[in-house]
Amino acid sequence: MENVLVKVEDLKLYYPVAGKRIGTKEYVKAVDGVSFEIMEGEVFGIVGESGCGKSTLGRAVCKLEKPTAGKIVLDGEDISGYNDKQMRSVRKKVQMIFQDPYASLNPRMSVFDIIAEPLVIHKLTKTKEETEARVLDLLRKVGLDDYHANRYPHEFSGGQRQRIGIARALAVEPKLIIADEPVSALDVSIQAQVLNLLNQLKNEFNLTYIFVAHDLSVVEHISDRVGVMYLGNFVEVGDKKSLYANPLHPYTKALLSAVPVPDPTAKKDRVILEGNIPSALNPPTGCKFHTRCPNCMECCKTEAPKRYQVSENHYVYCHLYDDKIKS
Repeated sequence: MENVLVKVEDLKLYYPVAGKRIGTKEYVKAVDGVSFEIMEGEVFGIVGESGCGKSTLGRAVCKLEKPTAGKIVLDGEDISGYNDKQMRSVRKKVQMIFQDPYASLNPRMSVFDIIAEPLVIHKLTKTKEETEARVLDLLRKVGLDDYHANRYPHEFSGGQRQRIGIARALAVEPKLIIADEPVSALDVSIQAQVLNLLNQLKNEFNLTYIFVAHDLSVVEHISDRVGVMYLGNFVEVGDKKSLYANPLHPYTKALLSAVPVPDPTAKKDRVILEGNIPSALNPPTGCKFHTRCPNCMECCKTEAPKRYQVSENHYVYCHLYDDKIKS
């Protein structure tokens, strides 16, 4: 993992809404100035509460949503200003696995046609025989049988549908796959199977993942590094071991304290956050978390925290780690 595959700088995605006065506009700041890098072969997990902007960030990276501002570099190519036509060639490098396996597959198309479609669009096969061989091979790779190719999505369970979605994403041999909560709609036993499949495919095809989820135990299982989001911004980014063993940001500590443990006799200190999540339409000034933070200081209310490096590959956006304030 030496080469940077994805580099995102100060990415913003605002959704306009009608203002209180006629002719004015206000904006929902879904993603508000996010920067990060992902190395080749890495799994970068993104976690946070519902509505924090993690799925929107994933969609913005592959430009299914048009960013308001910022820079996106994929495999050395700056795609920030690309239009739909220019993105056509880039689509072979980045694919997406969607959250809802029931809504992401066209019910009028057979499984064969669903998986063959990207091969046809990008002209990756020359004959019908080659297309058929490729589709059947992809089905086997994700644990399905050849006869499944002639069936339709409604004939499959949720876990099988998600496997079809994974096969479709693999069809163009991408370098990056953005998995948007791919197991959240599945039963727990099926979740483990799909996660193990994703791990297996990652090693086999040398894939890089952006793995979006709200379940911290799922992210811990599959990720190499984890970014914790709150209201459109990262509050902490670190390698999996250090972030889970030594969470730094008060929000990360609260999230991890809520993860259930299998031992009913184990004692765990819960961090209970007060108040509700502020609106992304009118976020708080300074540190967006200050309205719920148990360690809030005066500077938190007016100044947005910078990124502080606490150890190698572990960063936190919190005034508590500012040497000037600590002294």
